[in-house]
Amino acid sequence: MTTNEIAKLYERYVIPTYSHLPLALVKGKGIKVWDVHQKEYLDFFSGWGVSNLGHCHPAVMNAVRNQVGKLLHIPNNYYGLLQAKLAREISKSSFNGKVFFCNSGAEANEAAIKFARKYGKGKRYEIISMHKSFHGRTLASLALTGQEKYHADYQPLPSGFKYVPFNDIRAIKEAVNEKTIAIVLELIQGEGGVNIADENYIKELRQICDKKDILLIFDEVQTGIGRTGKLFCYQHYEIEPDVMLLAKGLGGGVPIGALVVKKELADIFSPHSHASTFGGNPLVCKAGLAVFKAIKKEKLLKKANEMGRYLNEKLRELKEKYPFIKEVRGKGLMWGIELSIEGTEIVQKCLDKGLLINCTQEKILRIMPSLIIKKKEIDKGIGILAEVLQATSQRLKKR
Repeated sequence: MTTNEIAKLYERYVIPTYSHLPLALVKGKGIKVWDVHQKEYLDFFSGWGVSNLGHCHPAVMNAVRNQVGKLLHIPNNYYGLLQAKLAREISKSSFNGKVFFCNSGAEANEAAIKFARKYGKGKRYEIISMHKSFHGRTLASLALTGQEKYHADYQPLPSGFKYVPFNDIRAIKEAVNEKTIAIVLELIQGEGGVNIADENYIKELRQICDKKDILLIFDEVQTGIGRTGKLFCYQHYEIEPDVMLLAKGLGGGVPIGALVVKKELADIFSPHSHASTFGGNPLVCKAGLAVFKAIKKEKLLKKANEMGRYLNEKLRELKEKYPFIKEVRGKGLMWGIELSIEGTEIVQKCLDKGLLINCTQEKILRIMPSLIIKKKEIDKGIGILAEVLQATSQRLKKR
């Protein structure tokens, strides 16, 4: 089938909840993907950070193949060996917490909202989140998201949520009151434009939460699992959250989410407090265990830092050359290029030339290649981006 034929099937049978680029992918390996016409692309976006290990990583594929022949699903009122092992791996790799498994980042955020409300015992229930945040598309996670454009058409949203400017500790202090039970933020806002939390800001947040018995919740759905050069982004800040949310890269391509809670708080969720039918089933947990094993065995955190520094250098060279690039910012292999012009056309032109990137907030190019990327692949991808930026520059000069 052709891309157009597939698009027609979508038009006829799929609810149009997404805007689609004219691309139908059918195969992936490592940093590369291929479309239905066998055209090759470099993937510098990794499916919003899902494919942190690249496409079809051998460790994940072997784990999934092995598990498919044994057991796909068991209900959560029985014990699951693989779920227990993955929970232990997450706990030992982070802050010695306990884990609840679900299927996505939105579900992890929903679980966190319920956990915070239960911790507040009906007396404290307000949750503070940040302007330009993104926490999911379900009704409560949407209410937690500090972007009005996502709220349109879904009013009235659940109450009990406040939004404050990112990196503004004074705004936090003014927003906190006797009803505040939690502060939720992404340490790097992905959908919000790759905005990075200041170190002092995070440390002050921790102090405020400790003083007032407020839960500090880090949404690491996109920043977790090595994306920023550490296994979890909070590890850059020398403090620990009370609650951490994971998804995307945790499954190496299969759908999984997780709520991680400090051990001394975890039993706030008692039996029947929360549940997820498919959460932590044997297949996804086997994949998750393979992800952790591959990161350690292949020293991917070290590689993410090395390649991140190299990518940063290349992006800053582009900034020096093109005045419509306002800023380059990021950590590890999570980068944003803020433009003074709209970026949608640049994304399309890169796609035409075989490079997949993303644009968010209209003017910010988002670049998040897999942790397995090599220098020659960065060179090739940046070369394509440079060609597109050069053509854009020439077009702007003619106006």
